[in-house]
Amino acid sequence: MKPLRVEHLRVQLDSGRDVIAQINFELSAGQILGLVGESGSGKTTLATALLGHVRKGAQLTDGRVIVAGADVLSLHGEALRKARGGLVAYIPQDPAMALNPALRILRQLHETLAAHAPQLSRAARQQRLRETLQQVGLPDDEGFLKRFAHQLSGGQQQRVLLALAFILRPQVVVLDEPTTALDVTTQARFLASLRQLCKSQGVAAVYVSHDLAVVKSLADRVMVLYAGRVVECAETAQLFRQPSHPYSQRLLAAATLAARPSTVLAPQPVLLAVSELAVRYAGRPVVEGVSLHVHVGECLALVGESGSGKSSVSRALVGLAQEACGQLRFAGEPLSLAVGGRSAEQRRRIQYIFQNPLRALNPRHTVAQSLATPLRHFFGLKGAALRQRIEQALIRVALPVSLADTYPGSLSGGERQRVAIARALVCEPRLLICDEITSALDVSVQASILALLRGLQDEGMALLFVTHDLNVVRAVADRVLVLKDGRLVEQGAVTEVFQQPRAAYTRQLLEHSL
Repeated sequence: MKPLRVEHLRVQLDSGRDVIAQINFELSAGQILGLVGESGSGKTTLATALLGHVRKGAQLTDGRVIVAGADVLSLHGEALRKARGGLVAYIPQDPAMALNPALRILRQLHETLAAHAPQLSRAARQQRLRETLQQVGLPDDEGFLKRFAHQLSGGQQQRVLLALAFILRPQVVVLDEPTTALDVTTQARFLASLRQLCKSQGVAAVYVSHDLAVVKSLADRVMVLYAGRVVECAETAQLFRQPSHPYSQRLLAAATLAARPSTVLAPQPVLLAVSELAVRYAGRPVVEGVSLHVHVGECLALVGESGSGKSSVSRALVGLAQEACGQLRFAGEPLSLAVGGRSAEQRRRIQYIFQNPLRALNPRHTVAQSLATPLRHFFGLKGAALRQRIEQALIRVALPVSLADTYPGSLSGGERQRVAIARALVCEPRLLICDEITSALDVSVQASILALLRGLQDEGMALLFVTHDLNVVRAVADRVLVLKDGRLVEQGAVTEVFQQPRAAYTRQLLEHSL
């Protein structure tokens, strides 16, 4: 018996419009299916439907999801609750949102076992706990298990979710973009753990991702969604070698990022100069002695593993670090390390785009309202002129103007990120600080955003680009800085550093880059 069989699955909005329809596939034990497609193609809708769940305003109208002989869509109440986790486990994109911030890691694991496997003795639970932690590469000592989620790195948080899923020995696990926020080495370890767990426990997995390099390295088969329909499903090697559908061909073409051409240009003036930057959290040093500069029209990439200090540096530069010291100059003038000490013009000219747009956008404001706020504040726009600028901003980031009156909760992750980018661009900045802004974007949208950023550079805008994706660095950056444990270990032109890295740490990052 196949662990998972999906027949004629359909999800519709209350208006009657299909979100996904005529979804049919099956998976064998230990098999991993990669689910790919652009934002809005229905990937997440399909993923959550496998657990019998749909978002507000939608409903499951047809089909069956058979897991180990049981139709999940026919279950209700307590039976459905037990199936979610016991039969089908789910690992979301953002572990910080999924883990309970008020509970220690040990208690969350114990409560999961108690709720779904009450028949296990205390000794059996302890044994299951230790085995699972070892399998996902987490320590099982008391000190680690007494930590709260916020005391863990992003990679550790994601491994805890992996443990919470596999500790129940499910038949199927659904993963929705689980490595989006992970650096390349942490991502490689996570994927290796997932692959081993699926094979050793015979668990079928559905892996939703926009990262085709990850899918190529992990999945046995790939299913391509377009506008809620399956347009192609094939063995991974076959699909990447010779995709048959035009949409699949376009996806693969978009995933091949062209390296930024090396051109010899007249030296541009330094826009931002940073000397001996240090950042502390609760008295603990996280960044020490970092000096850098960004020229007009240049893209400087900042790379390193989780915990290396990338985001701490970028947040300090925008004035959001509470315990920071060092010297900053912007456009030749002193720049305060506290945002409150900066002029309105300096605040407008330096814009920051956060990694998680769901947290960065006000859920009670429409897209238009979010874009209107800086336009009113900095430029005094109103009426028809304001609406025109809002629509121009949406078009600039490849969004339809019809989304202007939509709330963030109704948008896909990629759409929300493009709104966040648009909100920064309407301020007409000279320096754009980008913190992992392409991590949630599908390949075609990512390509369009990177093309937009290159165009902005040509117009003279400078970029500080924080990312774990070294392929994106090759495509957009002129120079790269490598951070490890809060210290600068290597810097130089992208081609120079990537082709002949001097530091062993840089070589390790490149080896783990997919």
